[in-house]
Amino acid sequence: MGVVAKRSSMIFYSGGDDHFSHRVRIVLAEKGVAVDIVEVTDEHHPEELADLNPYNSVPTLLDRDLVLYESKVMMEYLDERFPHPPLLPVYPVARAQSRLWMHRIEREWCPLVEQVQSGSRKEADKARKELRESLIGISPIFEDMPFFMSEEFTLVDCCLAPILWRLPQLDIELPEKQVKPLMDYMARVFDREGFKAALSEREREIRA
Repeated sequence: MGVVAKRSSMIFYSGGDDHFSHRVRIVLAEKGVAVDIVEVTDEHHPEELADLNPYNSVPTLLDRDLVLYESKVMMEYLDERFPHPPLLPVYPVARAQSRLWMHRIEREWCPLVEQVQSGSRKEADKARKELRESLIGISPIFEDMPFFMSEEFTLVDCCLAPILWRLPQLDIELPEKQVKPLMDYMARVFDREGFKAALSEREREIRA
């Protein structure tokens, strides 16, 4: 752990196919942060990770002597540490609303992704149906604003985009005509240089 802590650069321990890691990588890329990314897999699990993170899990961010291992905390820390471009609104009310949207994604959609990926067949089918219907339901909000409840790209988009990118992997197909505003939003986000730069090799294969 001592050797790692003395490195001058920021180190990010990331799962190549983990949407929580993906969201942080998007923030790093949008900010243009110089960072060493260490991909963690079952076959390659650095020993120092257990020393840094009591859960021995990804994502984990090391910045000098600071260790963070919760994705939303990392994202807000990076937004404050590297303020340009800002990824949260300036005004307190709007910032609170953005945090609430992030919380809802965490509470409502992330568990469904987990169930599709690792639940029983019955649980996966139920979660897949629920996530699909929920995404269809939110499509109209993108008719008035280019990003999620915002004129600007924010941390909320960083949370949502990795889930949307994984829809083919989750075996979720959306009715394109019915969700055109959502499809347009996905195209806008997926075409961002920061989003493309943040993709791991395994993530690129999802839509290859």
